[in-house]
Amino acid sequence: MKGIILHGGHGTRLRPLTHTGPKQLLPIANKPMSQYGVEVLKESGIKEIAIIVGGIGSNKVREYYGDGEKFGVKFTYIEQDYPKGISHAIGLCKEFIQNEKFVVFLGDNIIQRSIKDYVAYFQNSNFDALLLLCEVDNPSRFGIADVKNEKILKIIEKPKNPPTNLAVTGIYFLTPLIFDIIEKLKPSWRNELEITDALDILREKNDKITYRMITDYWKDTGTPEDILNANSAILEKVIPYFDGKKEENVRLNGNVIVGKNTIIKDDVVINGPAIIGDDCIIEKKSIIGPNVSIGDNSVVSQCSIKNSIVMSDCEVKCNISIKDSIISKNSVIQTNQNNNEKIFMLGEGTKVYL
Repeated sequence: MKGIILHGGHGTRLRPLTHTGPKQLLPIANKPMSQYGVEVLKESGIKEIAIIVGGIGSNKVREYYGDGEKFGVKFTYIEQDYPKGISHAIGLCKEFIQNEKFVVFLGDNIIQRSIKDYVAYFQNSNFDALLLLCEVDNPSRFGIADVKNEKILKIIEKPKNPPTNLAVTGIYFLTPLIFDIIEKLKPSWRNELEITDALDILREKNDKITYRMITDYWKDTGTPEDILNANSAILEKVIPYFDGKKEENVRLNGNVIVGKNTIIKDDVVINGPAIIGDDCIIEKKSIIGPNVSIGDNSVVSQCSIKNSIVMSDCEVKCNISIKDSIISKNSVIQTNQNNNEKIFMLGEGTKVYL
């Protein structure tokens, strides 16, 4: 089987975080969110993967992933000139897929389980599609499967009155039959070729479509809140290690990861789960965590940070409490204010002086 990772789209709901690059490269626990999909596919035995790129910063995707060698897979890049829908993106991969079964993984989906068993099941089945469904609290945000008596009756895109709360996750197991359907598919009111429409037509065609329920963690990281939620969930399962250096009176509580050449100075408290990358400096009297990721080459001084993501090459020097924030690469926050609680949502290269 082959794999497809969708890495396009504008990420409008995540601006200003996505003004300079694709949302799928935003880090969760110091790793681009799309890399979790790459690793899930590789672990399931899928080594030939097409990455659909397009929009802002698609060159950054190529620069980060390269030919796939460092990830133990082989990447093929396919350009989508404009975000015309998931079905359109899949349709671009017909030549890459040839006659094989394949898995589509949306690059902004996070799943915390292996899919090896699903891959083996689908590979040996005569189904034309296998969908992974997950119960959600807000079904009107998703494509929804109407299921009765363990049978999919209909698939609907973002219904106003959802018949169930079973979201169709962004992981699809398909056969080349889907390409014939996509070629005849008409755009939706959003002027996109919807994957839910293609799947529902496939269901009507021969009813050879099935599903499995995901009861493990799954998240479509479409909003800042989703990203912070995913960051927290992944950090909860990290295996702690300390490769840096620490001075006197440093307190590490819970699961904490500290990278190479990072210096933790006097009177710092790190409450796990938390991850601090390589070559960072955490200055005196800082309090980090819980649920905090700090990227490589960052400096944090005298502040409290919790439930937040600080990306690489940042400088946060302020005597304030930061919470529920996402601070993009190469940003600076400096202030002389004391004991104020702040929430930041900063795009790459932002400078804030208070």
